[in-house]
Amino acid sequence: GPSDDTLVKMGALQRTLMIQQNQKWRLMTCPWLHVGVIHLSLDLLSTIFIGIHLEQDFGSTRTAMIYLFSAFLGSVASAAFVHNIPAVCSSGALFGLLGGALSGLIRNWQIYTFKYRALAALAFVSITNFGLGLLPHVDNFSSIGGLLSGFLLGFILLFNPQLLHTERKKGLFVIKNSVKLRQKLDKPTQRIIALIFFSIILSGGLYVVLRGVNASKHCSWCSYINCVPTKMWRCNDKTTHM
Repeated sequence: GPSDDTLVKMGALQRTLMIQQNQKWRLMTCPWLHVGVIHLSLDLLSTIFIGIHLEQDFGSTRTAMIYLFSAFLGSVASAAFVHNIPAVCSSGALFGLLGGALSGLIRNWQIYTFKYRALAALAFVSITNFGLGLLPHVDNFSSIGGLLSGFLLGFILLFNPQLLHTERKKGLFVIKNSVKLRQKLDKPTQRIIALIFFSIILSGGLYVVLRGVNASKHCSWCSYINCVPTKMWRCNDKTTHM
């Protein structure tokens, strides 16, 4: 993968640049960076696998909204815990889709078959990508932020699946034969509560980042969520090369 210097030049998160030099624009660039071919390939394959099924059920617009908002909230979560090791946050968008797929499955539970197969697939993709986030530079806090964002946005946006004239019998989510094409699945109260929580989390995260608060100082064990030290790499505040 690229060196630390290259990641920094391309827009990765780094505490000294974010806080001391006020380069908040890195919140917008870090979600599009990867630390190497393996990270890029796994991220793209997982995104395509989950994204296609969400687009089939709920359309491109709602899927794109979850993807982009989760990418941003993921970078905000990463910035709250960021160290001086350059961090990329591309997993935030992917985990946003995973969270959206999970909440979409939960809120529309009664219309799907093979629910547990779908849950197992989501769990496998999540665990695999979260494990990759234990390496240096790949930020797991962005994954957590993206997952939470996608989960809440799923309750806000993923209602009334796009039911076809013939029930779909293939894919991750299989629609039951008994579903009426114009069935109303919207739950306004649930959507409002999810919107309130999403707004609070986004506003609180931005406040922490803009004030330059280092959340890792208040959670000594949180560093192990993001990186597990081994003989091959370090997990301290000094820059490393992979």
